[in-house]
Amino acid sequence: MTNPYFHARLAERDPLIFNALENEKKRQQSQIELIASENSVSQASLDAMGSTITNKSVEGYPGRRFHGGADFADVVEQAAIDRAKELFGVAFANVQPHSGTQANQAVFFALLMPGDTVLSLDLAAGGHLSHGAKPNQSGRWFNIVPYGVDRETGRIDYANVEHLALMHQPKLIIAGGSSYPREIDFARMRAIADKVGAIYLVDMAHFAGLVAAGVHSSPIPHADIVTCTTTKTLRGARGGLILTNREDLYKKVQSAVFPGVQGSAHLTTIAGKAVSLGEALTDEFKAYGANVKANAQMLAETLQSRGVGIISGGTDSHLVLVDVSSKRLTGQHAQDILSGVNITSNKNPIPFDSAKPSEWKGLRLGSSAGTTRGFGKTEFEIIGHLIADLFDAASFDEAKRKVVENRAKETVAKLCDAFPIYA
Repeated sequence: MTNPYFHARLAERDPLIFNALENEKKRQQSQIELIASENSVSQASLDAMGSTITNKSVEGYPGRRFHGGADFADVVEQAAIDRAKELFGVAFANVQPHSGTQANQAVFFALLMPGDTVLSLDLAAGGHLSHGAKPNQSGRWFNIVPYGVDRETGRIDYANVEHLALMHQPKLIIAGGSSYPREIDFARMRAIADKVGAIYLVDMAHFAGLVAAGVHSSPIPHADIVTCTTTKTLRGARGGLILTNREDLYKKVQSAVFPGVQGSAHLTTIAGKAVSLGEALTDEFKAYGANVKANAQMLAETLQSRGVGIISGGTDSHLVLVDVSSKRLTGQHAQDILSGVNITSNKNPIPFDSAKPSEWKGLRLGSSAGTTRGFGKTEFEIIGHLIADLFDAASFDEAKRKVVENRAKETVAKLCDAFPIYA
């Protein structure tokens, strides 16, 4: 007898959720995605993440599980581990973190005690919530000393980082963040960490795919531990990785992830990670990474040519941080303007910005998802001029502004139709 539980499709079982998911697919098809932390996974990754391995519970690591029946789970996780090690040229990898934030949480749990001092990039200067922002657990449990960027250049002030390190003697120094568009001098940060005997963590969540593609310097030779997400520029399943060449730290991290801060592994996500890590080992991905970087630079150059302020004057990655106050806008207003013509972006603080999100002057843009879609430098130049036109039109009367907005909507629709995503 057939059991309908195993055969009824989502459209029949739960129309509300089915329709929401179908509409989300249509939204992605019809909008240009410029949020720097987003990308589009392959159909192969989607297949892995929707597989029946979701039914399997496992705790522990391959070959050392607390549940039986883990033979194929071990195959999947070991593949993800081996591919991560090969991709980044590292001796040890943990692929279980549910997110980049939980990867960082595990490092804190493994290496620090509450109250220890951490030196990390300030949130407004491009840092990340999980590096010690006050609303985050990391900011509540540890003594966070923020470092920033030079007011004129928008780049990390390494002399100030060294000064703060010598003054505060941190146990952990973190490099990396969520909206810093320039390459970091990993060797210089290593030297600073060595001067004060600090552990050195690099969070490469945003630029991991560029490192994998060989178009961005790697922190692996310099850092004690590296964390990252597998989404963003790696365009994989939404989760985290922890990488290290130090066996002593690896052992601590293993127990920090499980049973320290997580329980059962999310095997569908690990399967998706394995697929995307395998994809990242190909020559096709290397070309993709180079295009991501070139497209971001084209976007930055185009906006700058139109009088739009660009923090640090450009980018070395997929990320462009825009100072929209150059067009008398706030980040929220700019985000809303682009949303109105089917371009997604996000407001963001810029260095020395207000603490209030409603007053932020920044807009964060990224080239990863558009490049995955097939956009090249020609398309990103078009997008750059389109954005500048919209920002300029914000000061027009309503009739003139509508003309610009309608023309922008038509351009977005043509680009989306010319470069479709999932069937």
